[in-house]
Amino acid sequence: MCRLFALTSRDPISPMRAIDALNVMKEGHDGSGVGLCLRGLGGRFEEELDGCPILSGIFTESGLRRLEQYTMDHGFKSQYSILYTPETEPPAGTPVRGTYAAIAYKVPKGWNSLSKKKQGAKLVQMRLDLKKMGEEDGDIMVFSFWPDTIMIKEVGDPLEIGEFLQLDANKNIYARRILAQGRQNTNYAINLYACHPFFIEGVASMTNGENTAFIPIKEYLQSRNITGYTGYQSDSEVFTHIAHYTTKRLGLDIRAYKHVLTPLSDLELADHPDREFLATIKRSCRKLIIDGPNCVIGTLDDGSMFMVQDRKKLRPGIVGGKDGIYGFSSEVCGLDAAIPDRDRSKDFQPMHLDTVIVGPDCKEISTCSQKDQLPRQL
Repeated sequence: MCRLFALTSRDPISPMRAIDALNVMKEGHDGSGVGLCLRGLGGRFEEELDGCPILSGIFTESGLRRLEQYTMDHGFKSQYSILYTPETEPPAGTPVRGTYAAIAYKVPKGWNSLSKKKQGAKLVQMRLDLKKMGEEDGDIMVFSFWPDTIMIKEVGDPLEIGEFLQLDANKNIYARRILAQGRQNTNYAINLYACHPFFIEGVASMTNGENTAFIPIKEYLQSRNITGYTGYQSDSEVFTHIAHYTTKRLGLDIRAYKHVLTPLSDLELADHPDREFLATIKRSCRKLIIDGPNCVIGTLDDGSMFMVQDRKKLRPGIVGGKDGIYGFSSEVCGLDAAIPDRDRSKDFQPMHLDTVIVGPDCKEISTCSQKDQLPRQL
C-alpha cells in the first residue's frame, strides 16, 4: 500500500518536510521508493527564470551529451541547471544512476508567439521524445519538462533517498507545492516512470489505491488524440490525465472532477440543481468512471491543491493546517509531524461525495459535495 503526503505553502519550503511526514507513516508503505513533484519553486527559478521550461530527470554522461544536442537542435538554450552526481554509495537497494538534473531553458525565437496550447503540446512531445531516446540504453530518464516544475523519482527508502540527494541543502528546489509518495511500483517490474506523482501540463496527482477500471479508461484517453496521453506504466496515471482532461480540455472547474470519476446515480441526480448538465457529463464521460478504492491528491496549474475519495472510501485521507500552510495526508500522524501547531478541530476527512481544495493563497480549506450546485462558470 502507498502513503501520500502533500504540502501547499505560501512560502517555499524544503521537500524534506514532506519526506519526514512520509517517514512517520512508514508502517503504511514498504519503503521501496519515493516520488516528488515540486511546483511554486523559490530561489533562482523564481527570481530569474520565471516562465522558463525546466527539464527534470536522471542522466548518464552520454545521456547528458545527447540531451544537449537534442535541445540545441530544437533551439533551447540552457540558462541554469542543478546537476547532482552523488559521490557516495547509494542506499541499500538503490541503483547507481548518474546525474540527477533540473535544467531551465531559454525558449527559441518565436516561441512566445505560439498559443499556450501549442507551447504545451510541444513541451510534452519533447519530453516523450527524450523518454523514447533513453529507453534502449537507460541513459536518459525524463519525468517533466514544464515551467516551475521539478520531479524527482527514485527506488529506495524515502528518507534515505532524501538525505542521499541532499534535498534539504539546496534552497533553489524549495517549493510552495510538494507532492510526495512513498512506494515504488511493486505490483510489477520496478519502473521509475510508474512511480507517483504523475504530471502533464501543470496538472499533477498521486493515488493510494487500485484502479480496476484501468484498461477501458486508458483506451478511452488514448482515443482522444491528446499529446501525452500515453505510457501508462501505472494504473494510477489515468487519474492525472482525467484531471487534465476535465480542467484543460473540457474547461471545467476541479469541483466537477468527482462527477467525472464517480458520477451520482440517476436517483441522486433527480433533484440536483445541475441535473441536466451532470447527466450529460455522466453520459459523455462514462468511460472515465473509476472503480476503487482510491484516494487522490493533486495540484493544478493555478496553484490549487485538492483531495478526493471514490465511493468505496477504503483509503484514508485527511487535510489540515493553518494560515499559510496546509497538509494533505494519508494519515493524521503525517499531518501531526509536518504541521504540529495547527488547530486539529478544523481538520477535514473527505467522504465519498467530497472534494477538498486549498487555494494558492493557503488561507483556508474549502469543501464541496457532489450534491452541491456547481460553480456558475460551468
